[in-house]
This record gives sequence, C-alpha cells and structure tokens, in this order.
Amino acid sequence: MDERNSEVAMDGPQAVHPGDETSISIEIDMGREQNNEGVIPNEETCGPAGVESEHPPSQGHTEQVDKLTVKRIVDKPDKRFVCTECDYRALSNAQLSIHKRKHTGEKPYTCDQCDYAAAKKGNLKRHMAKHTGDKPLLCGECGYRTTDMAFLTIHMRKHTGAKPYKCDQCDYSSAQKGNLDQHMVRHNGEKPFKCGECGFRTAFKSSLATHMKRHTGVKPYKCDQCDYSAAEKSTLGQHMTRHTGEKPYMCGECGYRTVTRYSLTVHMRTHTGVKPYKCDQCDYSAAKKGHLDSHMAKHTNEKPFMCAECGYRTAHRSNLSRHMIKHTSEKPTNVTN
Repeated sequence: MDERNSEVAMDGPQAVHPGDETSISIEIDMGREQNNEGVIPNEETCGPAGVESEHPPSQGHTEQVDKLTVKRIVDKPDKRFVCTECDYRALSNAQLSIHKRKHTGEKPYTCDQCDYAAAKKGNLKRHMAKHTGDKPLLCGECGYRTTDMAFLTIHMRKHTGAKPYKCDQCDYSSAQKGNLDQHMVRHNGEKPFKCGECGFRTAFKSSLATHMKRHTGVKPYKCDQCDYSAAEKSTLGQHMTRHTGEKPYMCGECGYRTVTRYSLTVHMRTHTGVKPYKCDQCDYSAAKKGHLDSHMAKHTNEKPFMCAECGYRTAHRSNLSRHMIKHTSEKPTNVTN
C-alpha cells in the first residue's frame, strides 16, 4: 500500500496501544534533496570527486544508507532563526514568532465562552474541550481519554515505561520534558522566580503562581462534600480521599498505601536507601527535600518561621507548632508521665 495514501479517518475515538507509536510515520518531501538522477548522493555511491564507485553496493544496502541519510537531515535541521531575547533557535520565522510571545505576553487566540486566551492555537483547542467535553483520543489499555495526541503519547509511556528525556549529568530519565527541567534545577541551582512578599524563590513560574496563593488567600478548588477549599487542584484531590478512603498507590515491598504517587515515590526510598537531596556544603544527604531544607538552616542560620505572638523564630515549622502550645495552653496529646 502506498504510505502516502494510508491515512485512516478518525470518525470515532482513536484507540492507541503500546507499540503503536512506531507505526506513526512523518511524510517527508525529499524531492528538493534529490539530484537530477533522483538519487540522494552519499559516500557509498560517490567517491571523493563524485565519481561512481567501482564496487557499487547492493540495492538493499543503498536503501538502508538512504534512510540513514534522510534521518541525519531530519535530526539535525538548520535552525537559522534566532530569538534576540534568549538563545532559542527555530527552523522557521513562524516558529520564532510563536516563541516571541513568551517574551511579549501576546495571546491572540481567545475563547468565545470565557476569558481564556492563548499564545498558540493548539492550546486554545485543548481548552475548548473543557466547554465541549470532547475527548476523541482513547488509550486502548486503560480507557484514558484526551483531546491532544501529544498528551496521549505522554500517557502511553506509563504503559511502555519509555523515558526519552535523559539527564546529561546523572542517570535520571523522565517520560516528560517538564520533569527533566525540574530535575536539572538540582544540578544548576537556578531559581529565577522570586516572591516579592516573603523572598521565596523557585525555578518555575507556575510554582511561583501557586505559592502566591498563600499570600492572597485565594482557594478556588472547593470540596462538594464539606466546606473545605484549596489553592491547588491536587491538594483538593488529596482531601477528597478523606471522604472516599481511597489510597490507590501501594508499595510492593511492605504493603504501605498512600493517596499520591509522589508519597509512594518518597516512601520507596526507605527500601532503596536513595537520598537524592544533597547538601552542597557538607556530605549530608536526605530522602526528602524538607529534611534537606531543615539541615541547610545549620549552615545559613536562617529561621523563616516566626511566632506572631512573641517573635520567637525557628528554622522548622514543627518547632513553631510546638512553641504555639505555650500561647494556646493546649497540651500535646502524646505526652506521657
């Protein structure tokens, strides 16, 4: 069958199974790369001066070399368009124009049903699914549905175990580029986003936006079973387990169960002994970031937690909680004589 005519119509939900990713091909117009005889020149067919070799390779071998030649062209394209604000490079002026919106804040694609706006048309399309409820792409393994092929591709890696994004400084790998970006902060320590209220710093704009809700008090996520509200959707999700009692993540070593995948990841370190959080001033390491933050106070003498009643300061939130008992006259329930 001609590959160019093998496109399948997607009238209904398109189910994807692990391994299907390899069947998705990208058609490349190589007409401009061919010479007058319709053959892509390579070292196997031409000598140093372009003279035909006395020992031409077999047809099968030629096809294999041609595919490798095409792959090299695709893998290392010429990115001639450079952003003047940062070191981003693009293949086309159109791609560069879209990128520049990160610097200008321009969002030309607007939703006609709410005040949402986006810099990319694809982002608006994904947003519109919130209004229409349309999720045509389906995972054939677990029934997960989404509006975007990129999201489905990332989701399928949960089933295949693929982690294509590799750290070049350690053996960490990730299924998503965003996770790798977060990991790299451990190596470079860059935290360009700063809170103007308390000095909190982070590597990501989204983390700063979440942090700022602590100061504004905005809690848009409401529980439909009680009066609880949260600043983050994930926090509400954790709260809901108090009503449902659900703890879907289980440790295969000891049977420990938890509400979140992250909590299970942290728990597993008690079995593996992994301590990924390293102090850059001594040989201390920790399994939890909070433990490292507490340790760093020994080096910096920073005491960010302060009692509003008497001015007492401490490096640890737990110490402040114990201190507050002096003012509230509450006695710890776990104290024994």
